[in-house]
Amino acid sequence: MTDSQVTCDLLCQLGIYPHYKGFFHTTYAVSLCMEQQDRLLLVTKWLYPDVAKKYGTNWKAVERNIRTASAIAWKRNRPLLESLAKRHLDSRLCSVEFLALIFRAVLTNESRKSPDL
Repeated sequence: MTDSQVTCDLLCQLGIYPHYKGFFHTTYAVSLCMEQQDRLLLVTKWLYPDVAKKYGTNWKAVERNIRTASAIAWKRNRPLLESLAKRHLDSRLCSVEFLALIFRAVLTNESRKSPDL
């Protein structure tokens, strides 16, 4: 299974489906982070603008749509969100925290597929 497929499956498990713009923005953002992990350090300069460019919008709309996806996950499947975070969550995750959580889950899935070196 590709990273993109893992991301899509995970988002669907969290209750975020393809009829939300945030579904596609999150999936693409995670795929960009898989290529270059440093993108998570400065999301408003390195990540959101590239996602916005692909979808013909601005970085603020990308951030808002990912934040909305995070809110949907919080509302629909908080137990899975907490399981991915490996801790109790007192409040919703902001967009970058949500991206980092999904990224880590996909990265962990990838490391399980790799043979031990």
